[in-house]
Amino acid sequence: MREYFYSLLRRYISLFIFPQNKVIEIDPMSCLLVGAIPQGKVAFRYSEAVKTSTIKFENDAVVPFDSIQEIRPDYIVIHGLIHYERDIQALLADLYRMCHQDTRLLLVYYSSLWRPLMALASRVGLRDKLPEPNWLAHEDIENLLKLERFERVWLDHKVLIPFYLPLLSYVINRYFAPLPLFRNFCLVNICVARPLPNEIFQALPNPSVSIIVPARNESENIENILKRIPRMGPDDEIIFIEGHSTDNTWAAIQAAQARYGSRRRILAAQQNGIGKGDAMFFGLSLARNDILMIFDADLTVSPEELPKFYDAIRTGKGEFINGSRLVYPMEAKAMRFFNLLGNKFFSVCFSFVLGQRLKDTLCGTKVISRSNYKKLSDNRNYFGSFDPFGDFQLIFGAVRMGLKIVEIPVFYRERVYGQTNIARWRHGFILLFMLIFASLRLKFL
Repeated sequence: MREYFYSLLRRYISLFIFPQNKVIEIDPMSCLLVGAIPQGKVAFRYSEAVKTSTIKFENDAVVPFDSIQEIRPDYIVIHGLIHYERDIQALLADLYRMCHQDTRLLLVYYSSLWRPLMALASRVGLRDKLPEPNWLAHEDIENLLKLERFERVWLDHKVLIPFYLPLLSYVINRYFAPLPLFRNFCLVNICVARPLPNEIFQALPNPSVSIIVPARNESENIENILKRIPRMGPDDEIIFIEGHSTDNTWAAIQAAQARYGSRRRILAAQQNGIGKGDAMFFGLSLARNDILMIFDADLTVSPEELPKFYDAIRTGKGEFINGSRLVYPMEAKAMRFFNLLGNKFFSVCFSFVLGQRLKDTLCGTKVISRSNYKKLSDNRNYFGSFDPFGDFQLIFGAVRMGLKIVEIPVFYRERVYGQTNIARWRHGFILLFMLIFASLRLKFL
């Protein structure tokens, strides 16, 4: 039973932990396991198997709890410890002091519905006998996290059958356990939390912004973009990526660069590949500033709204900021009926898969820090390379990294020049395929 159960936990936890991450795991004896996961594979060692596990960390070590203040882990893993820790709040307070701004707390705990069955399994020798006085509800866990300045960013429920039954365990644990209703009866809860900024983590005082603007057939909007984008940091830059336009967009970008280049930093390049996603990632590779913004050149979202995004990420309110066009009333012809219907459908589906509520997954205005984007970019092929927009690789990657996603409502306006580059039905089927693919990589593990 234990071997099968731990293999499931390894698979679930490996979703979040990348090969280059430094991981600390709290063990039942108040020691910590510190190590870097070997490149090319995700390995994990659990508290109950400290002395017998054959899975090894590279350069692993066991060190006393009070000697690790200088260690700055990417992940702190607590597997089952809250069930027999006397003072959980004090433990979380100690862990907070070990965190840096990008540290994630990964907490594994068990559902109280399973308490009688777990006790029975211990009596008959299917699991170790452990003192487990604490069986806490989700609300109790979330409250304890808040008390010690942690914020829950992700919660999922796994495992309906904790022992191996040929085929049945695989089908039920992978495809039924994540579904509504069934997940209420799962044994395992996996929570990801982030440390909230305070005196330890200060907001960046005045970071500069790189604004990436993919532009295809948008010649009449280029100068307006430069006139209207507000200054946010001391050394902002605007990066135009032209994408095989049939109008004179490239000439308009070059003319605007010559006209405004003495007042602000403007970069211009032409993509070699095809599609907005390719243009966006090309532009991101050229960016040099601390904060990265994606902004659509069609001006259906006003440039004047960008400071809201800037403030949200600068002050730590969120780590991935996504625009939402579906909160405020939109202009009459801003979005066609079937497009609106598709947006609402995909927002519901993606929110279920991602484990965080997103009202508008298709808004082109998105913001992330450069440091987080670099980590995301190094691992974004986990979700394939068929996203024509690039937005979903960013969203999926942000969720996998445990980033706090915040939506900023924006006013969605009618396009005044050109035509949309979105093929409603063709791109809709691509989105559906992406949804299924992401489900198998994020939810149905």
